Amino acid sequence: MARTPTQRTCPRGHIYIKSTDCPTCPKCEQKKSTASFVIQGLGAPARRALQAAGVTSLKALAKHPEADVLAMHGMGPSTLPKLRAALKAAGLSFKA
Repeated sequence: MARTPTQRTCPRGHIYIKSTDCPTCPKCEQKKSTASFVIQGLGAPARRALQAAGVTSLKALAKHPEADVLAMHGMGPSTLPKLRAALKAAGLSFKA
């Protein structure tokens, strides 16, 4: 059942239209995706999951076991190859 789109304003004053209950401002999310996050090419749910866990760098990611990262809400199996590749390029790997 489709919902009627509603106009909303985020705390930062961005005006946007959403047809779901999701409170996420697309303009704020776009700024977050390019600002201060080292691991590029991740989807927003995966990026938010890592940021919520305090992982904003490859060194911080390497401190976590792969299974723990996969268990994070918003993390999918297609994200792991991207994370492994980013770690490998930096000479790092997931915690054993």
